[in-house]
Amino acid sequence: MLLVDDVLDIDLTFTRVDLQDIVPHDNDPVVISVVIAGRKVHRVLVHQGSSADVMFWSTFNKLQLSPDQLRPYTGCLYGFAGDQVEVRGHLELRTTFTDSFASRTENIRYMVVNAPSAYNILLGRPALNRLRSAASTRHMKMKLPDLSGKVIVIKSDQQEVKRSYENSLKTKRRVFTVIERPPSGNGDTRAGVSHAENTRER
Repeated sequence: MLLVDDVLDIDLTFTRVDLQDIVPHDNDPVVISVVIAGRKVHRVLVHQGSSADVMFWSTFNKLQLSPDQLRPYTGCLYGFAGDQVEVRGHLELRTTFTDSFASRTENIRYMVVNAPSAYNILLGRPALNRLRSAASTRHMKMKLPDLSGKVIVIKSDQQEVKRSYENSLKTKRRVFTVIERPPSGNGDTRAGVSHAENTRER
């Protein structure tokens, strides 16, 4: 009898076939869509540089989630320039990843922040590692195993990437990388945010 860990521990590879449906691009990020709380959420940035999974406040409101669902977060987020990003709290939400042929649903812990962004969600290392996924910016795809051993292939929405970039220019929004730091001795949990990419200067 196979255990879940055995089913999820499969090889994820990218081949020339994965390039056939890709429009040539200049180092575009992988941006996908997921289903959260029964609604499809676009502009989800697969961000391996982020040590937390982030949902922006505007997305939280669009999903019509209740603030009562948020658990308190006592830390703060800071940028390189010292600007502080407001953290509203964190919550776990069932998140479904699908390619129409196979799907997988996991509870993802999102840190909800009140900050402008060209994206709705940053999918960071915690979720990517939990999913045992692999992403390739060259192939513009993210792959992960489902619970039956099949490989889910989620293609990056290149049109959505273009729209996100154009919107970031119009609204002067930035992309943040969240870095969670371990709690200090006095129990104060802090986190740092670096500007991984300033879309205004891209």
